[in-house]
Amino acid sequence: MGLLVAAAHRYDGRPDPAYGTDSGVAAVQVRAGVGVVGDRYAGKPAHRDASVTVLAVEAVEAVAADLGAGPFDPLLLRRTVVLRGAEVEALRGQPFALDSGDGLVLLQGGRPAAPCAWMDVVLAPGAHAALRGRAGVRCAPLTDGTLRLGPAVLSSAVPLDPARAALPARRAARRG
Repeated sequence: MGLLVAAAHRYDGRPDPAYGTDSGVAAVQVRAGVGVVGDRYAGKPAHRDASVTVLAVEAVEAVAADLGAGPFDPLLLRRTVVLRGAEVEALRGQPFALDSGDGLVLLQGGRPAAPCAWMDVVLAPGAHAALRGRAGVRCAPLTDGTLRLGPAVLSSAVPLDPARAALPARRAARRG
């Protein structure tokens, strides 16, 4: 598991890529109904249901391969939690738990974490479009807890297929 706390909007209004990068952290403190302590979305009413973002690293690797670029640093997408081997996109609208050794942190999967247009500058041309449907999930924290860098266990009532971790979200079947 990779972790990032981003105190400010790094890409907001930037005309060029000369803004540096964020670095990962060893642990994050999650607060129910608030978010990640120190993060730009913590405690913001508009982000209460979307203050923690979760991403599958395989999606970033697949985008790099699709574009013939990279490898990309998954932290450049500025998601709070980066997991390997998890079908993150299937967690939309679903409760799930992460445990990195300090007990369960319960999250409610919500809407997609849409990629911003800056991904074409930060990663490679075409990355913005290639990330649609696989840039992660915005989540609401349901419990307080600590997430630490390193191995983690993801628990969900929804069957998850690690082989689908790199694929865009499944689209709901249309009724006729």
